[in-house]
Amino acid sequence: MDILGLALIILLVLFGIGSIENRISRQDRRLARVEHKLDLVLGHLGLSEPEPWSDEINALLVEGKKIQAIKVYREATGAGLKEAKEAVDKLG
Repeated sequence: MDILGLALIILLVLFGIGSIENRISRQDRRLARVEHKLDLVLGHLGLSEPEPWSDEINALLVEGKKIQAIKVYREATGAGLKEAKEAVDKLG
């Protein structure tokens, strides 16, 4: 009986974790859609928002620290490695 109870508790915990991960994933997708829409509105109005991390990335590029600049870009934007490298290459 103890093993069965423990197995049931483990299953409930795993189910709870899966449920939480699913909710977070949905919220991440919703947030990405809202950010995309906001970017479209800003573009339509001809407005741009300066990125607060761009100064740090530019300073790292001037110092020759391209890999560190890519890391900062990824942390700031959540971009993948390829996307971050391409963006930093355009800045540098």
